[in-house]
Amino acid sequence: MPEGPEVDSDKLREQIDEEIEHGGALLKRIALTTALLAVFASLAGLKAAGTINEALMLRTEGARLQVEASDQWAFYQAKGLRASVEDAAQAAWLAGGKEPPSEYTEKRERHLAEQKEIEARAREKEQERDAKLVESDHLLHAHHFFADAVALFQVAIALGAVAALTRSQAVWFGSLLLGAGGLVLFGVTLSL
Repeated sequence: MPEGPEVDSDKLREQIDEEIEHGGALLKRIALTTALLAVFASLAGLKAAGTINEALMLRTEGARLQVEASDQWAFYQAKGLRASVEDAAQAAWLAGGKEPPSEYTEKRERHLAEQKEIEARAREKEQERDAKLVESDHLLHAHHFFADAVALFQVAIALGAVAALTRSQAVWFGSLLLGAGGLVLFGVTLSL
């Protein structure tokens, strides 16, 4: 039986150990930093989702308050029309040369007083709506920054994978740089 080429297993083992020694340390560092970037990406993703959900809830609340304010304004107009009807009834009595009954004046004054109360409630609803919308806008602004931080983390993680495959320290440094940018953006957004 012919013998195949003989492989020096000792030399092969030395080469494998040397590769692990040199490349292994880099791979461990890449793995560690990539895992940390994944943690921060998850946190930023959770914050992005939380802020958009809260912003949408505030928008919905603002829309509900707008409907309530519109209802109040419609009621306000109805009271104004009722006061005008009382004025027209009084004018009809006066046009006929007669003194109108006092109930027309009383009803008119009551409608005008109620109209003022309704106007105050409508303006209060509008102020509540405006406050909800301002808060929602703030949260939407923060959401965009959190989402941008997630994108930076994801690109940094992808570069980390490329660095591990190619064993390129330069690509890994690029990954670290993008990850640092994501961390800064995430931290700044948390403080908003």
